[in-house]
Amino acid sequence: MMNMARTIRETIARRLSRRHFLRGLAVTAMGALPLVRALIPGALAQERTLPPRRRRKIETPFDLAVVKGESPGAITRRAVQALGGMGRFVKKGDTVVIKPNIGWNRAPEYAATTNPEVVAALVRLCFEAGAARVKVFDHTCNDAAMSYARSGISVAAKAAGASVSYVSGARFIPGAFPKGSEMASWPVYRDAVHCDCFINVPVAKHHGLTKLTLSMKNLMGVCGGNRGVMHWNIDAKLSELTDFISPDLTVIDAYRILLNRGPSGGNLRDVKTTKTVIAGTDPVLADSYAATLFGIRPGDIGHIRAAEGRGLGTTDIARSRITRIAV
Repeated sequence: MMNMARTIRETIARRLSRRHFLRGLAVTAMGALPLVRALIPGALAQERTLPPRRRRKIETPFDLAVVKGESPGAITRRAVQALGGMGRFVKKGDTVVIKPNIGWNRAPEYAATTNPEVVAALVRLCFEAGAARVKVFDHTCNDAAMSYARSGISVAAKAAGASVSYVSGARFIPGAFPKGSEMASWPVYRDAVHCDCFINVPVAKHHGLTKLTLSMKNLMGVCGGNRGVMHWNIDAKLSELTDFISPDLTVIDAYRILLNRGPSGGNLRDVKTTKTVIAGTDPVLADSYAATLFGIRPGDIGHIRAAEGRGLGTTDIARSRITRIAV
């Protein structure tokens, strides 16, 4: 009995000691938290809301460059060159985000995802301009690993030197959209805002709801939450999202365009090869020009009208400075 009593006392003593130790550890950790936050500026724990991205003021010789040719990579390079070169957008030491459409488990020839050669060309141009890091990511609709692989974008972008990653749920933070915004507190991917240069690289294709999905629609890939709900009053939401992200450069891959059954496609009969890349700083103008490749007037696309009404750009192709080049 005495041995049993001693065992019970020792067990209680150990548990009390462990409880005191854990309590002390918790207190120490809480006390150290301000120091950790001070040592790691911009730590995720500090960011309860994500501010709108600040865009650099960039002047280019043309409002839009439209380039046609056999090589997707070559016409991409030529389009950026026509705008004054990547040095207009990327500075030495910059962190650059290149946001293609990797949403679907489709091979490039189905025109449901951005052409990998276009993405790789942009990555290389960024490094040539002095970028320290180039990130490539998208919040996919199909399985991320399969979509990244089958689209060809993962291999091509990595070969060009980019940091290619799947999106992490922990990095979606409520965006500080204006009061009364349709996008109020919508979670936005932190890396899409915390960059020096944002390059939006959609593929031009049909969409069952919005008629077309171009550069502004492509920005849904930086959003978390229930993106199906975003389709309610989508015109206003896309214009507000475009304003929030403020892409520095828009490059629309129209080498192949998807004419029907978008956005996922799946039938090669719906694909038209136009061998075109469109590049510019005005996402409204870029989307407006791309719409003409489908025989659609820009004014017939609701989110393009909404974005122009918001002052984000122009649909007036005739009065814009556009250079058309054949390579």
